[in-house]
Amino acid sequence: MTIAFWIFASVVLAFGFVVFWGAPYVPSKKKDLARALDELYPVNKHDVLIDIGSGDGVVLRAAARRGARAIGYELNPILVAIATWLSRGQARVSSHVANFWHVQLPAETTVIYIFAVSRDIAKITRKLDTEATRLNKNLKVITYGCEVPGRKAIGTLGAHNLYEFTPLQTEKA
Repeated sequence: MTIAFWIFASVVLAFGFVVFWGAPYVPSKKKDLARALDELYPVNKHDVLIDIGSGDGVVLRAAARRGARAIGYELNPILVAIATWLSRGQARVSSHVANFWHVQLPAETTVIYIFAVSRDIAKITRKLDTEATRLNKNLKVITYGCEVPGRKAIGTLGAHNLYEFTPLQTEKA
């Protein structure tokens, strides 16, 4: 078989595999994203933005242009390579091949950006509750194209919603 076939098969496998573990690759619309990062939650130099399923890094680069440190977690190594290439020279951007379910967010995290499919939103909510509690801090969460069931958005702008996750109360013995 030719090398072109194996390259094609690898790409199909990488993108197909991710669909079973996370959301499919759907790039964020730059105009909508800019409004969300400027108006819904004005990202600035004091923020550390985490993008779950960071794809080609468009959210990461947009946040970094606003001064934030931006960290992406993506299952698809091809997309991480693309994000790394497109973000070259931007020291405030990093993209990692990682499964969000097995990642602990950095202590400096202030805002999380997610595009999720409905089958995963309940699990993501539990994970974010756990992380807010572990970090013992409030976390802002921007969702794109989905709502968080059982929670009231503190802001909405087009397809973006803003939520706040607070540490859960734990009993002290």
